[in-house]
Amino acid sequence: MDFLTPEFFSGLMAIVLLDLVLAGDNAIVIALAARNLPKHLQKKAVFWGSFGAVAVRVALTAVVVYLLKLPGLMLAGGLLLLPIAWKLLRTDDGDGHNISAAAGFGAAIRTIVVADALMGLDNVLAIAGASGGHMTLVIVGLAISVPLVVWGSTLILKLIERFPVIVYIGAGAIAWTAARMIAHDHLLAPWFDAHGWAKYALDALLVAAVCGGGWLMQRRRQRLASAA
Repeated sequence: MDFLTPEFFSGLMAIVLLDLVLAGDNAIVIALAARNLPKHLQKKAVFWGSFGAVAVRVALTAVVVYLLKLPGLMLAGGLLLLPIAWKLLRTDDGDGHNISAAAGFGAAIRTIVVADALMGLDNVLAIAGASGGHMTLVIVGLAISVPLVVWGSTLILKLIERFPVIVYIGAGAIAWTAARMIAHDHLLAPWFDAHGWAKYALDALLVAAVCGGGWLMQRRRQRLASAA
């Protein structure tokens, strides 16, 4: 993949979008971990914790990119992304953030890196699929999106609350990534290559199923709430 080509920029935009939509909770965890530090140390802890989180995320994604080259695992990864996209559209999970504020600078950095690694596994899978196996895209995409998530978490969450369509766009992007992973799996790629229309049909089917199903679920929840 050459730099400054439409393919490169479309992949980069997909990675940044996926990470921004999926990593809102990670940003909140980072803020919680550093909240008890003195003001002059909070920004340093967030910066170095984010730097460590990017390094860990790149390493994990590199492993996943390698594993996805094995026959059948791209198919499995695509199927695993579908419930992630569906969960993104759910607003009634009620998950809390049970992250204790760190007492010291080093402890805050460790908390940020570990929490981001544990909570970012869905991001890793989605980004590995969107990158098409190109680690340069992964590194550049994460270098752009992780700092945006960390320092713009409040703005991102407000934008998502004000414009719910952003969540649907993110869920659709995940479903599209899942479709492409399934179509490019070594076991299924020959059939999809022989039927050129099938890739686009699968894209449309999964995006419509996830976004349409999420919209119908939201409408049903609203009707039940108004009836009660």
